Amino acid sequence: MVDNNRDWDDYNRQIAVQGRQILERTGESIQRSNQIAIETEAIGTEVISELNDQREALLRTKSRLENADEQLDSAKAILRRMGRNIVYNRLILILIIIMEVGILIGISYIKFIK
Repeated sequence: MVDNNRDWDDYNRQIAVQGRQILERTGESIQRSNQIAIETEAIGTEVISELNDQREALLRTKSRLENADEQLDSAKAILRRMGRNIVYNRLILILIIIMEVGILIGISYIKFIK
C-alpha cells in the first residue's frame, strides 16, 4: 500500500510539474503576444501619423490644384477677351484702310476730273 501511495504521489507530482511547465510556457507565450501587441500598436500609431501627414499633403495639393484651376479659368477668359479685341482691332483697321482708299479715290476724282 505504501508503494501504491508513493506511485500516486509521484504521479501527482509529475502532473503538477507538467502543469507548471505548461503554465510557464503559457505565460511566456502571453508575454510574447503582449510584446507583439505593443509593437503592433507602435507601428499602427506610426502608420496613422504618416497617413495623417499624407492626408494633409493631399489636401494642400488639392487646394493648390483648385487655385491653379481658378487661375486657368481666369487666363482662358482673358485670352478670349484678347482674341475678341484682336478681331475688333482688325475690323477697325480694315475700316480705316477702306476709308483711306475712299478718301484717296475722292481726292483723286476731285483733283483730276475737275
